[in-house]
Amino acid sequence: MNAGVVTVSYIAASVLFILSLGGLAHQESARRGNLYGMMGMAIAVLFTFANPKLGSVGLLIPVMLVGGGLGAFVAARVKMTAMPQLVAGFHSFVGLAAVLEGIANYLDPSVQHASRAEMFIHETEIAVGVFIGAITFTGSLVAFGKLQGLIKSKPLALPGRHGMNFTAALLCIYLSSLFVGHPGAHTHLMPLLLMTVIACGLGAHLVLSIGGADMPVVVSMLNSYSGWAAAATGFMLSNDVLIVVGALVGSSGAILSYIMCRAMGRSFISVILGGFGVEAGTAVAASGPTEQGSVTSITVEETAVLLREAKSVIIVPGFGMAVAHAQHPVYELTRFLRERGCKVRFAIHPVAGRMPGHMNVLLAEAKVPYDIVLEMDEINPDFPSTDVAIVLGANDTVNSGAQDDPSSPIYGMPVVECWKAGTVIVSKRSMATGYSGVDNPLFYKDNARMLFGDARKTVEAVFVAISAL
Repeated sequence: MNAGVVTVSYIAASVLFILSLGGLAHQESARRGNLYGMMGMAIAVLFTFANPKLGSVGLLIPVMLVGGGLGAFVAARVKMTAMPQLVAGFHSFVGLAAVLEGIANYLDPSVQHASRAEMFIHETEIAVGVFIGAITFTGSLVAFGKLQGLIKSKPLALPGRHGMNFTAALLCIYLSSLFVGHPGAHTHLMPLLLMTVIACGLGAHLVLSIGGADMPVVVSMLNSYSGWAAAATGFMLSNDVLIVVGALVGSSGAILSYIMCRAMGRSFISVILGGFGVEAGTAVAASGPTEQGSVTSITVEETAVLLREAKSVIIVPGFGMAVAHAQHPVYELTRFLRERGCKVRFAIHPVAGRMPGHMNVLLAEAKVPYDIVLEMDEINPDFPSTDVAIVLGANDTVNSGAQDDPSSPIYGMPVVECWKAGTVIVSKRSMATGYSGVDNPLFYKDNARMLFGDARKTVEAVFVAISAL
């Protein structure tokens, strides 16, 4: 096939990828955005096979079938609560692919350059792609391990760790300078391999030094790294669609990471350099008195009565709802209340769950209408006029200490202001803290009531009780 046709197809695929990214920005258009993305990828793969530069595809097709089959199998079986681990795992493959492609491209005797300048540029592209890919590969594996519980979420605080990271980065730059711009086939492979090993160690150490509280930001940033690795590989292979897609993923991932850091009250630079984060939440005393005061429990029947009399209700979902798979009972309760004339809406914190959009996807899966699912900034002003706020498994994202307690580690973090409602019902298994590791003053407020138990079972019980009234 003519090379010009392939180039035009890549442009069409790039446009579809841009439309896909735009569609994914809103729940109403997310399905269409996914469709655009699949169409763009289908066009890119199909016309890559038709590229006259590709050569034999005899081995490529069965390898793609095996890889695609394994990917589909894993994606179909993964639970929504494990989606961050799946994303981190996929990022590791992107990083590994960039490393292997860079080394293979350098060893390929068919790759010829007309001048020293072209060789310098090409080897720079290889070095950059391999460096970013190596960091992405090991960093993603460590992130997967922490999210899956295979590695402790506590940050690894080695003495002089920032100096170690800086030294490792300088060594990578030095080894890259030994690799780049030197003629002679394969004569400078060793500096590239050494740089790859050091970059792998750097990626692992960076993520090991970050606590479990910041893993959602890390996954997002690794997504950005994988995009830049793909873009560098695109320059190395002179593949336009890889360049465009890599730039889209890299820039959007970086922007999302910055937004998440702001939403969590974190320093973007500190998180990325491994200087922030704590271990996953730990348990505190049950429902007895504490320094903050004592909590007030509420029964399923009392909850049903409150909801029956309420004219307006705001539901704040958190990771506990996802773990309990409570989104479908929540929808049934929401539908019942709305049919009786109650105004029901959902308040979504930007980092609710374990990755951006986690709660939105769960609620969409349960058929909750898009128009009643609102972002935190949109709905916070409405809490003072709300009769009942229901918190389902959220903790740090509804911690009033972020506004009231200057000594709190999360002070200044934007939170859902649910305590301003007439009554706040908090559904939790226990009094365990969130990822920040600090207690939540919300639980001890005069208008707060604790509904202990599994979110799915308690919501189902509340639905049965309110239906019987």
